[in-house]
Amino acid sequence: MRLRKKMAKKFSIIFFALWLTGCAPFTENNIIEELAPVTFLSLSKGDEGKIKISTILPPLSKEKKSVMTQEVSLIKEGLMDFNFNFYQEMKSGQMRMLIINEDLGKEGIMSVINVLLNDPDISLRIYLVIVKGNFEEYLENQLDQQENLDYSFYRMLKHYEEKNQGELSVINLHEFKNLLYTPYSDPFLPVFKIENDAIIYEGTALFQNDKLAEIITTFDDRIFQLLNNDHYLAVLPIPEIEVVLGHVRSKTKVDINKSLSKMTYTVNVDSRIEEYRGEKQLFDPKDLEDLKKDIQSNLERQTQELLKKMQELNVDPLQLGIHTLKPFSKPMDEKKWIKLFEKMEIKIDYQFNIQPLTDSNGH
Repeated sequence: MRLRKKMAKKFSIIFFALWLTGCAPFTENNIIEELAPVTFLSLSKGDEGKIKISTILPPLSKEKKSVMTQEVSLIKEGLMDFNFNFYQEMKSGQMRMLIINEDLGKEGIMSVINVLLNDPDISLRIYLVIVKGNFEEYLENQLDQQENLDYSFYRMLKHYEEKNQGELSVINLHEFKNLLYTPYSDPFLPVFKIENDAIIYEGTALFQNDKLAEIITTFDDRIFQLLNNDHYLAVLPIPEIEVVLGHVRSKTKVDINKSLSKMTYTVNVDSRIEEYRGEKQLFDPKDLEDLKKDIQSNLERQTQELLKKMQELNVDPLQLGIHTLKPFSKPMDEKKWIKLFEKMEIKIDYQFNIQPLTDSNGH
C-alpha cells in the first residue's frame, strides 16, 4: 500500500514538473524528410458555409508540384485533411502568406485571424492579401509555366514592404491585428485581381471591423498611400492635368474643433515635376504657379471625395479618431466617434512646394 502511494506521488511530481515547464510528454515529428513546410494558404468560400482551403504541395522539394484543395468547416480540419492525403506532414512554421478571397472577406475574417494568432508556429509577420477572382484556378494554370510563383509573389510583397515606396499596401498579421483591435482604427489589406493569367495589384480593401466594406482603386488608392503609408510616393501621376509628380513627401495635420463638428485636414507636400504634357510654360513663374493651383485643387477635391466615402462606410483606416484624445480626459467611446465622424464637416487643405522640371543630368 505504501509502495503504491510512493509511486503515485512520484508520478504526480513528474506530471506537475512537466506542466510547470510547459513541456508535454509527447514529441512532434521533426524529421525533415517527412515534413512539408507550407509557404502559403489560400482561403475562399465553399458550399453550404464551408471554407475552401488550398496550397501547393510539395512546397520546397524538386518534385513535381500540384495544387491541393480541401473543402472543410474549419481551417485546422483542412490542414489535417492535407496530412491524410499527402505523404509528408504539413507544418505551418514557414508560412509566409495568407491569401483570402474577396467574397470570404466580405463575410468577415475574425475567426481566420484568431486561428492564426492562436497558432504559436505561425509568424506574426506573414502577409495578408485579398484576391479577386479564382486564385486556385490561377495556380493550376500557371504552375507549369512558373514553378515558384508562390515564392515570387512573396518576394514582391517583401520588396515593397522593405522599400516602403508607397506603391501598394503591404500588411502583415501583426499590423492587421493592431488595426482590428485598437480603438479608433479600422484595418485594410492589399487587393490583387486575377486577369488574363496574371495577378495584378488593384488597390486597397477597407474593412469595417473584420468585414471587407470597400475596395479603393486607381487615384483613390494613390491618395490613401500618400496620407497613410509613411507619407511618401515615388510617383504620383495626375492624368486630368497631364502631369506626373515624383518623390512626393507629405506631412499631415488634423484639427478637430471643440464641438467635434468640423475637421480640418492639412496636407503639406514637397515634390517635383517629373513629366508634364499640358500647355503651360513651366519656365514662366505665373504658369508654374497656375499649375500648382490646379494640382492643389485636384488633390483637394479627390481627397474630399475619398474621406466622404469613408464617412459613408463608417470606417476610419486613417485613425482620425485618435485626434479626439485629450490629456486628463476620458477617451470617447469608439461607436460614438464613428457616429460623429459620419456627420462631420471636413475641410481639405493642400499646401504645395513643387520643384519645376529640371535637367538632372546637368547638360
